[in-house]
Amino acid sequence: MGLSGIQIFKLLPKTNCGDCGVPTCLAFAMNLAAGKAELSQCPHVSEEAKAQLSEQSAPPIRTVTLGTGENEVKIGGETVMYRHEKTFYNKTGIGVMVADNEPAEKIEAKINNFKKLQYERVGLTLRPEIVTVKAAGGDFSGLVKKVVDETDAALVLMGDPDALKAGIEVSASRRPALYAATKENADAMAALAKEKGLPLVVKGNGLDETSELADKLAAGGLKDIILDIGTRKIGTLHKELVAARRLAIEKAYRPIGFPIITFPCEMSDDPIYEAALAGTLIAKYGSMIILSDLKPETLFPLLLERLNIYTDPQRPMKTDQGIYPINDPGPESPVLITCNFSLTYFVVSGEIEASRVPTWLLVQDTDGLSVLTGWAAGKFVGDLVGAFVKKSGIEEKVSKKRLILPGYVAVITGDVEEEVGSDWEVMVGPREGGHIVPYLKENFG
Repeated sequence: MGLSGIQIFKLLPKTNCGDCGVPTCLAFAMNLAAGKAELSQCPHVSEEAKAQLSEQSAPPIRTVTLGTGENEVKIGGETVMYRHEKTFYNKTGIGVMVADNEPAEKIEAKINNFKKLQYERVGLTLRPEIVTVKAAGGDFSGLVKKVVDETDAALVLMGDPDALKAGIEVSASRRPALYAATKENADAMAALAKEKGLPLVVKGNGLDETSELADKLAAGGLKDIILDIGTRKIGTLHKELVAARRLAIEKAYRPIGFPIITFPCEMSDDPIYEAALAGTLIAKYGSMIILSDLKPETLFPLLLERLNIYTDPQRPMKTDQGIYPINDPGPESPVLITCNFSLTYFVVSGEIEASRVPTWLLVQDTDGLSVLTGWAAGKFVGDLVGAFVKKSGIEEKVSKKRLILPGYVAVITGDVEEEVGSDWEVMVGPREGGHIVPYLKENFG
């Protein structure tokens, strides 16, 4: 049985410093007991307390890491059933399957797609992260080496223990996950995973068998476990994924408290239906999805879905405050101002770029709120906007001082004029981002 909040509180430093993100040590202890916080959030806890609390404070679904460097992939580590309760932490890893018996040109095309299908959106790079390499009677170690040499992918190596040993020789630095331990080979696979210090996928026939096998291997000292429930029918798999999440989160049932890998690539031969299956599994609750191929028309929607689900709903996405030159502006170029809500920034900056009119864009910190919300919250009002313009440094860059406000906050024009002074001509721009191009071309083109 886990420790109660009061028992945990007795082991904490009781400084009420707030460094953990909550105001008191008691509140933090209650969050730990409920599985809504991690002990690492407290920078002052003693080593003795860490030893006693480490198991209690671990998230109900273990965090497992594969890959290295910038493309390190963390899966699991979740603490809630639904995103609105808190947030989801480690996004679903998206990968592609390549087998060593596939034609060379097909393998080459998959690797090239993995490398080139990357998208910039709201300041983030959206991309797949994983390549699963399957031993199917060909040159397995050669294919693993090719993937390592030509990509930065996190790897899942799929095969029997002998094949995996050869694959590990050329990919150990990438910290690949090994697939898969079953009832028949569990001891050999577990020994290999422990010897190499690598994550191991445990595959059973259904949720019960998978959890029993994972529990056995965990009791033997294997910690970094990923589950493959074995089900390949979406209706049954969906039910089992929800059940696994509920058992881990609500019942603190440790044998099922591991991330889960899923294989839409083995569930359909239709690429569109495969993508639909993948979308379902991103939402409920696949930690990794492996696709048969990567195509822009199916991959991009999946990346957007993942972005939306794994963006913290309690923390607006923000852009840095500052001056952004667009289209090589000069001293006589106009100055637009907007908030630092990321979506607003990228819409406005994209429209300015499309206009080809040299423009200075001022981005004011509104704590990630949009223009209207920022105005309503008192963060994008006349005196603050004017003060920001004066201290931003934009006056050193322009000789013709023309400031363009978003049309929806035209009401702040007088306050801004009073704050910036008579040197500035304060103008009201369009309300909608889609009208920025004609507005700039007509007035400054």
